[in-house]
Amino acid sequence: MIRVSEDIELYPLSVDDIFRIFNTLNDEREYMRTWLPFVDATHEVEDTGNYVNYVLQTADKQFTIYFKGEFVGLIGFKDTDFDNKKIEIGYWLSQYAQGKGIMFNSVSKLIEYAFIEMNMNRIQIKVAVDNHKSRKIPEKLGFQFEGIERDGELLVDNVYTDIAIYSLLKREFNG
Repeated sequence: MIRVSEDIELYPLSVDDIFRIFNTLNDEREYMRTWLPFVDATHEVEDTGNYVNYVLQTADKQFTIYFKGEFVGLIGFKDTDFDNKKIEIGYWLSQYAQGKGIMFNSVSKLIEYAFIEMNMNRIQIKVAVDNHKSRKIPEKLGFQFEGIERDGELLVDNVYTDIAIYSLLKREFNG
């Protein structure tokens, strides 16, 4: 477990989380599907189970986010590249938990974890250009804006979106 603050804790993803993840995505389907294209492909608990089991077999560490003891989202690493010491952070948060600093503080803690515990040199965050709430996180955390990946992600209803790419290097980290 990683304690982010008195109210925020990150727990390593496990099969015990499948129902909580699915129920949150299912209950907030209309909201979540705007920026998370996998939501439309998540119809059954089994779909979430397949995802969790896949992640548990990779080098990518994923964590459930708990705020005041309640599950509110996921955060973790993807595309872990130990040879080049680089990694990407991805995240999503329940709409009801937003605006409380939960994701900002959780990402901040994972930056520290990646640079110190995992000895990474580069952290990347990719965000849809119009997802302004999500873009504020790397911007406030001192990430450098590197550019736009045009039509970088296929969202719902078969619509492509441009992706803003941010990075932070170990030498820029002030942790």
